[in-house]
Amino acid sequence: MASKLGIVVPCYNEQEVLRETIKQLTAIIEKMVAKGMISSDSKMFYIDDGSKDKTWNIIDECSKSNKYVCGVKLAHNSGHQNALIAGLSVGVDYCDALISIDADLQDDIDVIEEMVDKFNHGIEIVYGVRDSRTTDTFFKKTTALTFYKLMNSLGAKTVYNHADYRLMSKRAVKHLLEFNERNLFIRGIVPLIGYETGTVYYARKARMAGESKYPLRKMLSFAIDGITSFSIRPIRLIYVVGIIMLITTLAVALYVLISHFCGQTVQGWTSLMLSLWFIGSLILISLGVIGEYIGKIYIEVKNRPRFIIEKSIIDNNEKDYQ
Repeated sequence: MASKLGIVVPCYNEQEVLRETIKQLTAIIEKMVAKGMISSDSKMFYIDDGSKDKTWNIIDECSKSNKYVCGVKLAHNSGHQNALIAGLSVGVDYCDALISIDADLQDDIDVIEEMVDKFNHGIEIVYGVRDSRTTDTFFKKTTALTFYKLMNSLGAKTVYNHADYRLMSKRAVKHLLEFNERNLFIRGIVPLIGYETGTVYYARKARMAGESKYPLRKMLSFAIDGITSFSIRPIRLIYVVGIIMLITTLAVALYVLISHFCGQTVQGWTSLMLSLWFIGSLILISLGVIGEYIGKIYIEVKNRPRFIIEKSIIDNNEKDYQ
């Protein structure tokens, strides 16, 4: 029996691209159904992450004419990672495997067949990996490379040039949902599941329309979340820097005492001011790093829900959540 495939698509203000996204993904599903690769009961789950435009209206409209289209409307904007988890938590009850992909379709949907083929041959997690970054600016390419290298050096098992375009089996998704942290970094969590993995390579396309939902501010926030979610090494680094500064201070104190007893002391206003600024900056940076971790603890211990589903449309049946 052919497997039921689900495609999870987080959406935030995607009215410019959504109809074309639905059209292209529907064509891919119909093609695989015709080949017998997947079941005709396969679905697409479009997750409206608190959009302020007509995104939900389009999802609602398309669900009435397209049997593959399902919708999940979140009560407010919860963020891309939480929207993705919401879609996976709904889709896992209906499908044998789930593929996550962004609504702008910059990730090449033509490799979905290859993903499904690997799944049908027993691979439980299939990563979509970019084979190059020719479409990126020098700044984005350099910062991305730095980020992946930093994450791996801090102990996270990230896959270079892989974002959130992947296929996961039903049981892999269920294990992913067991990770309850609020500070989500899914691409770092998935490798921890440990099932057999595969890779497909593709060239990333330009966005069809609209603007990127990941400006520099959100990219920096995402990078900080990723680092602080998976490593305590920055705190340990502060400790090491503190020890080095203590040794340096002792050496400077010895020098000052020798200079004093030898009568070689001079006015040291400049060096004093530089030292104060340096130490002050070091203290503030250290407090900032520690504060980032304390903030994460604060968020986790409150144990607030990661998302709230307002309504869903599955198999053309609308359900309101109380």
